[in-house]
Amino acid sequence: MAEFHRVNINTHGERDIIVTRAFEANRTQLFAALTLPEHLTRWLLGPIGWAMSLCEVDLRPGGKYRFCWSRGSDAHEVAMGGTYVEIDPPYTLIATEQFERLWYPGQALITQTLSKREGKCSLHMTMSYESRDARDLVLKSDMAAGLELSYQKLDNLLPGI
Repeated sequence: MAEFHRVNINTHGERDIIVTRAFEANRTQLFAALTLPEHLTRWLLGPIGWAMSLCEVDLRPGGKYRFCWSRGSDAHEVAMGGTYVEIDPPYTLIATEQFERLWYPGQALITQTLSKREGKCSLHMTMSYESRDARDLVLKSDMAAGLELSYQKLDNLLPGI
């Protein structure tokens, strides 16, 4: 089992959330886990108790992605998607993000960079929102707990990627 690392979340300026996390993997493994549907469906959790029911990825600049999560007990789903802005494997992934049922106003720009540090792969993610209010809504959500659970699941999958 991979060594346990904790997600670190901070704010920057008026509109940004900065997420950092180390993984016991190389950049190629982590980039694949962040971009390929066969890996995303295994670790990217939605609301607790929900499962990813759709994972569409057109991995190219201008390409779209869409993720849906659903509960088996009802027809309700949570869906989000966006457009890839920049892709530089295995270093950088930039995409927009917007939920179909808005729970924060507008969309976000998500910039993920991967670097090698002390034998580990470090993920640095900047989440830039359209306003401070949008950023603060996200901070008040269970985003931190959800990211941590997803990344713990990813820790266990990375050795096989």
